[in-house]
Amino acid sequence: MQDSSQDIESFITPQEYGANLYENPRGIGCIKCHGKDGEETLLASYVHKGKQRHIIVPRINNLAFDAFKIALSKDSGVMPKYNLTDEEINAIYLYITSRNKTFAK
Repeated sequence: MQDSSQDIESFITPQEYGANLYENPRGIGCIKCHGKDGEETLLASYVHKGKQRHIIVPRINNLAFDAFKIALSKDSGVMPKYNLTDEEINAIYLYITSRNKTFAK
């Protein structure tokens, strides 16, 4: 993971870039399922064979970078695989962990 300091040639900081991606990466924003802070969220509730079921979106703002990168790189369950660049993954990670004030960096 790269440092979050702003590059002299950059128009926006990596965290600002991450915010833009998180809120609308190529038309499908992380924020739609993970919420603005990346906390655990109830995505949907439904009844299946007479039992109430829930789809829970896990908390992502407390993941280690390697776990975060792996989660974005594989197709698992409800979350689709996104073909993000390392720069995009790094920017989203910097943004979402900055939203968690209790995350130990």
